[in-house]
Amino acid sequence: MDEFGGPPARQWRVAPVYPLVKAAGAVVCAVIAVVSALSAAADRQLVLLAGVAAAGLLVFAARDVLAPVHLSAGRGGLTVIRGFAGHRHIPWAEVQSIRLGERQRLGRTTRLVEIDTGERLHLLSSYDLGAQPEDVTEELRRLRFAAAGQSGRP
Repeated sequence: MDEFGGPPARQWRVAPVYPLVKAAGAVVCAVIAVVSALSAAADRQLVLLAGVAAAGLLVFAARDVLAPVHLSAGRGGLTVIRGFAGHRHIPWAEVQSIRLGERQRLGRTTRLVEIDTGERLHLLSSYDLGAQPEDVTEELRRLRFAAAGQSGRP
């Protein structure tokens, strides 16, 4: 719900396949840990590593299930994910800029939606959004412009 009591105009969420893949990875790691622990030549380091990997994957899968919406926008502003599963509402008046950012690392270019409030820079990838950052940036700019027109602000 936006601050005017209506639903957000648009929501972007993690694709449902990601938590399933993470949960499956957690199961595989847990099986490796159990099988390794029960073997005659138990390798404690492998058991520990597989157990920690299983727990980590399960935590990240839980986050994607508990808080699948990482960004929403409406007349009142934006709501972005914050922390493990919390959210923060940002009125349009606090948004200084919405940009498409690019990061190069290891020969690969990653595009991100950058939402700058002056105090914080919120970065959202295609994984967070379930959509291409270029499309989301463009739509956020349209929503922001429409909200400014409805409120009478320039």
